[in-house]
Amino acid sequence: MSSSQIRAAIVGSTGYGGVELIRLLQSHPKVTVTSVISSSNSGAPIAEGFPHLTEIRTDLLDGIDVELIRAKADVVFLATPHGISMKLAPDFLDAGLKVIDLSGDFRLKSGDTYKQWYKHEPADQTLVERAVYGLAEVYGEQVANSDFISNPGCFTTTSLLGLYPAVKSGWINPDSIIIDAKSGVSGAGRGLNLSSHYSEINENFKAYKINKHQHTPEIEQVLTEAAGRPVITTFTTHLVPMTRGIMCTMYATLTERRSSAEFVELYRQFYEGRKFVRIRPDGNWPATKEVYGTNYCDIGFSVDERTGRITFISVTDNLVKGAAGQAIQNLNLLMKWDETLGLQFTPVYP
Repeated sequence: MSSSQIRAAIVGSTGYGGVELIRLLQSHPKVTVTSVISSSNSGAPIAEGFPHLTEIRTDLLDGIDVELIRAKADVVFLATPHGISMKLAPDFLDAGLKVIDLSGDFRLKSGDTYKQWYKHEPADQTLVERAVYGLAEVYGEQVANSDFISNPGCFTTTSLLGLYPAVKSGWINPDSIIIDAKSGVSGAGRGLNLSSHYSEINENFKAYKINKHQHTPEIEQVLTEAAGRPVITTFTTHLVPMTRGIMCTMYATLTERRSSAEFVELYRQFYEGRKFVRIRPDGNWPATKEVYGTNYCDIGFSVDERTGRITFISVTDNLVKGAAGQAIQNLNLLMKWDETLGLQFTPVYP
């Protein structure tokens, strides 16, 4: 299958992650979307709920029927709420389909940790162990040898790409990490929610889920692997009145004297050949608008010699690198294609 056209089904096509998959896959030279699926809106035209797709997608939404989907597709993207994917993935895998899950149901390897943070019963542990964590720039080799990918969270991707090389190299003390994260409102999904109501978020800037955000253990799980010992972080999330984008401003104490230029070189070497991570030169820091609509993660640094600490700035588009784009990047790796296939967009600017 590595060189042939493949067929994709998208479960959860009426959410922001699902419709972003539709947008991105329209331009993919080796993938055809053959089924758009919504359990709550089956039979309705996809363009009825998303008029921007008028004359681009004329599909009627399918319901969740494993046999029908198996007849139409080779790979299934699960862009569903937490707690739903764990019920669907086993049947799709048993049907011989490749599965890329955008929810959090298979990210955490500990069932007890999942239950604590997501307030759901965890998925079957056998499936959890089978799922490969799809942080593409770190675990790409494992992704390439799997048929079941658990796509990372948006905050997690932005934070980890900014922190992982420094933790792995031992250049920062992982016990000192503080992550100050801000997201556009699309990260809250398309469902009705008072916290993302226009009059609540417009001209406003607020923290939420303080010390309780479900991406916290996901970040700590990967940093623990990188450090070779348990890592606990302070992670605070904020909503800002914009549609897309994540900025993670992160702080840590250096383990020995280093310059910003040395961090630039460390990161350029670590991410060499990984075209979606762009390292800014010394004295240059990224902004969310500079990755808007793309699969890029841009990272900048500033070492404070006075305090012996470093500030990391990491930005992504939460719906692309933080969700649908990374899912397609993982599909490319899984299929042994160039990982940039169908994702080579220039950022929308201004």
